[in-house]
Amino acid sequence: MFGKNTVTNLILAVVCLFHPSFLLASGEVTPVLPANESILRKLKDLKPNHGVSLGKAVVHGDFNETAREFNLHKSGPMGRDFSIKMVWAPDRGRALYCGANHGVPHRLNDVWEFDLNSFSWILLYAPDKNRDYIGLGKDFSDVRFENGVLLTKRGGPAVIGHTWWGLSYDTKQKCMLFMNTWVTNLKKSVELLGKDPSELYLGPPLWSFDPEKKKWKMHALPKPFPVSPFGGLLEYIPELNGTIWHTNNWQMQATWLLENDLKKWRNLNANKGGDFAKNAAEPEQVGYYDPKRKIIIAHRHKATSHYDPIENAWKKFVDAEKDSLDVPFGHDAYAPMVYDPQNGTGLLMELRTRVLWSYDPDSRKWARLEPKGDPVPEGIKPLIYFDPIQNVLVYIQGTNVWAYRPKN
Repeated sequence: MFGKNTVTNLILAVVCLFHPSFLLASGEVTPVLPANESILRKLKDLKPNHGVSLGKAVVHGDFNETAREFNLHKSGPMGRDFSIKMVWAPDRGRALYCGANHGVPHRLNDVWEFDLNSFSWILLYAPDKNRDYIGLGKDFSDVRFENGVLLTKRGGPAVIGHTWWGLSYDTKQKCMLFMNTWVTNLKKSVELLGKDPSELYLGPPLWSFDPEKKKWKMHALPKPFPVSPFGGLLEYIPELNGTIWHTNNWQMQATWLLENDLKKWRNLNANKGGDFAKNAAEPEQVGYYDPKRKIIIAHRHKATSHYDPIENAWKKFVDAEKDSLDVPFGHDAYAPMVYDPQNGTGLLMELRTRVLWSYDPDSRKWARLEPKGDPVPEGIKPLIYFDPIQNVLVYIQGTNVWAYRPKN
């Protein structure tokens, strides 16, 4: 009665209907851009387990002097050191991106989104002045100190870090969340502004960005609150009505919850009475929320762990030897991982080898994929996300874009 493509589309529609993390965009999103019909035809014709080179995306935005200094009006954001995570905004039908380089060519607080429908990079927040590695940069005339927080006159973060895996999207608040932790000497920076460093807010540097209003906001919440080590995991979980911040190392062995109103932190005391340290994912992990099974999947080096918010417990299911060829190497600088809603599996791309893997949470096994069609583009620091509307993994190298449709 139905063709394969029709059945596939019906399944995807049902998945998106019942799982808020993958709802399709509705209503008008700004900026409004026309669909790129040529790209959409290529995607429509893309066969399962095939990749296709889509060409160069266009770059849109209101570019200021800083953006033009670093050629962002032509290149888009480019991939950045330890900032390879993009987050899907279902209400917009686009994927958001931010994060600073380690040092060169710049350290910026700009925010972007990628729209596959119009085949565009879109600058949502033009960067404030460039910062250096441990300070506010050569020119900090745009920085102010207010309510214990260093921010710019436009309201953006004056201190900007890597995202690692500390980036997520809150589908209820309709904002991107970023645990903006970095090595900047905050005390010295405040003193440079002639202010009192004893007034510094000492809690986690959690920022949100509203893509429709195009505004940053710092959430300086009261105690109790978690610490903010490098390389933690930030992920929105509908079942908990909030976002978890998780780390498992000497600095913090805990999974905390940011309540959905963004006003309160709570330690979930995960694995209470169990072995959190041996089962929970460690820093440098990558992962995703699985709306089908209602769990978090996290992969770090050769180990894969699941977090069940109902049981409030982490459990490690894969722990391979470091030289194992049956499991990919998970790392928040080299191997982004996303959710494939049609198959209910995870997809991980090892960027240094451009090898694509699939993870089945039911069998708890990894499988190396062999995409046909156009090869994965070469280059450094690409960005990756999964577009559930077009049912493709999107791989972005600068403005060059490659898309892959998983097997059904």
